[in-house]
Amino acid sequence: MTLPNHSQSFLLIRRDNIGDLVCTTPLFRALRERFPSARICALVNSYNAAVLRGNPDVDEVFAYTKAKHRPMGQSVPGVYLERMRMLARLRAMHFDYAILAAPGFQERSLLLARMIRPRHILGFTEKTKRASRHVDIGVSFEFLPHLHEVEDVFRLLQPLGISGLPSAAAVYADKAEAGRGRSRMVQAGEGGKLTIGIHISARKPSQRWPVERFSALIRALHEQYAARFLLFWSPGDENNPLHPGDDGKAEELMHSLGDMPVLAYPTRRLEELIAGLSLCDALVCSDGGAMHLAAGLGKPILCFFGQSDAARWHPWGVPYVLLQPESRDVKDISAAEALAGFSELMERSPDILRTQVAV
Repeated sequence: MTLPNHSQSFLLIRRDNIGDLVCTTPLFRALRERFPSARICALVNSYNAAVLRGNPDVDEVFAYTKAKHRPMGQSVPGVYLERMRMLARLRAMHFDYAILAAPGFQERSLLLARMIRPRHILGFTEKTKRASRHVDIGVSFEFLPHLHEVEDVFRLLQPLGISGLPSAAAVYADKAEAGRGRSRMVQAGEGGKLTIGIHISARKPSQRWPVERFSALIRALHEQYAARFLLFWSPGDENNPLHPGDDGKAEELMHSLGDMPVLAYPTRRLEELIAGLSLCDALVCSDGGAMHLAAGLGKPILCFFGQSDAARWHPWGVPYVLLQPESRDVKDISAAEALAGFSELMERSPDILRTQVAV
């Protein structure tokens, strides 16, 4: 095939979760470096769109709402009507390339791409999938268990003459949002110390570390590093069937910590979480979206892995220490093991302790 020139246009489609989109940001960086004058856009969903806000490698982000994510008061037909209008706008932009930017054959993303009618569709193909014939620039997909998600999806760029090791992931905090978070920290006091983010929410039960372990770890980290903490969680009731939250767990933890310098930082919007994480020197969390966001922000991470593939989903491009017990349940990680893991993380990130700056 003839390689694209610098003036052509690309639309990357990634329609799944927050961490998945973070792991796709090295593709945007590579395309921008290879084709600096090209128009590079993204088609994502309303749930993960904030991952790309402020990203200098992306010219425009288009986000559609999935029916299950529609806001209160919006009908399902209304959601689909808005989506069709957006797809019509994208079709009128006459993209040269639509890239189905996820591992494996992406049938739903292919459907969106065909509705947009780019000159070429680039994506993974699989022999058993008949619809693969509609991908005119296909990369035969083979699952390689040793590859990270970033490396796996990065293989898609080979037909465009791009190869090698992907860059670090890249996420950018909104300055105004971060400023509000910084003001809250100033009001809380205890400036000039190591700021450690603690994220207690996890979607999978096997990834949920107990409250008493978080409490013990926070006390030990404060004693060892004179640290202060930002406590992140997903707000809401744990019994909410659509959006279960951790208000109860956070309240219990805050009560157990007494006079520890911990600032409660519930995040109702993804922009809030990104901004809050940007204010931390390091993060303690389980595998999930927050972990990948922190990696995109360049933060060292102590992470707990339960029923997750550590080789595929570990933090990309930053110092990290990963704890995964044989049981594949993070409840079997002790507070002492976590403290030792954080100490190892600090050894891998020596600049942090030398450059603590008051907020």
